[in-house]
Amino acid sequence: MKFEALVSPAVRSQPVYEPGKPIEYVARELGLDPAGIIKLASNENPFGPSPKALAAAKAALEHGEIYPDGGCYDLRHKLAAAYGFSADQFIIGNGSNEVIELLGHALLRPGDEVVMGTPAFVVYKLVTLLFGATPVEVPLVNHRHDLERIAAAITPKTKLVFVCTPNNPTGTTNTEAELLAFARALPEHVVAVFDEAYAEYVTNAPDLRALIREGRKVLCLRTFSKIYGLASLRVGYGYAPADMVALLNRVRQPFNVNAIAQAAALAALDDGAFAEKCARENRQGLVQLAAGFNQLGLESVPSEANFILVKVGEGARVFAGMQQRGVIVRPMQGYGMPEWLRLTVGSHAQNERMLAALAQSM
Repeated sequence: MKFEALVSPAVRSQPVYEPGKPIEYVARELGLDPAGIIKLASNENPFGPSPKALAAAKAALEHGEIYPDGGCYDLRHKLAAAYGFSADQFIIGNGSNEVIELLGHALLRPGDEVVMGTPAFVVYKLVTLLFGATPVEVPLVNHRHDLERIAAAITPKTKLVFVCTPNNPTGTTNTEAELLAFARALPEHVVAVFDEAYAEYVTNAPDLRALIREGRKVLCLRTFSKIYGLASLRVGYGYAPADMVALLNRVRQPFNVNAIAQAAALAALDDGAFAEKCARENRQGLVQLAAGFNQLGLESVPSEANFILVKVGEGARVFAGMQQRGVIVRPMQGYGMPEWLRLTVGSHAQNERMLAALAQSM
């Protein structure tokens, strides 16, 4: 008997997430100098980590022999003070991806349904399938979530509904009024998950805390990977009513967030100047890239995140051409958009080089 026969059917049929290629991999594959490659494929922060977070992480490493705080006490209390909630309304994860998986452990079983927009962050679908539930995908309209159609797709079997705002990979948002009305109209048996991974880049981002104060079945997700530049440390969080957080903690592994990540995240929260600088530079970068696309005669989707979609025709071919020129971006065929590329907003100089590589690869 093959080992595969012992594995659950959900695992045997599970799609595998394909991350952006690392610089070192591309360098080996194409015979390029790694120092000459820029990676603008995974929505990472081109300005690196928050300096305060970096210093705190180095200090924490000096005590690497000690287990981390298994309950992330300090981080939860600091977030609580910032949001005006209590500490028991926060769950800290090994990236916000882990919190999505915890929802699967706690809520999903075969026969359940999970409603989500498409294209959206692929992990929603992957977690749904992993637990034997059924993804119900609702196409975007004008690259935005169609909240009316998402609501109409909910059935008695629906357990979760995901709304990513700004949405990955389109960079678009729904308004605060739209999101509040949508959540308040959901039936009692549905948990709404609002993924706010890129919210810090948005000017006047929707504030959904009122839903949690009202005691609604809502979980909001955030991450330190993006604007704080801590993607390699894998620390994210969710905030929700305390009873929901308590249930998620029942399926969370002990010591799931390492001490270095906790220390860095704590310090990053004190580095508002760094976050503001990154948001400001990002807005300027979006303008720069949109102008460049316009000069090339290319359609793009107005974005409020730290990435932007551009329609290039043969996405796979243009992607390969840009890689040959040392610029790694993200092709979108896996999201059902083979004519498009997703480009992370870089520094001014990186953006100029990316636009040049794009022009040369068309």
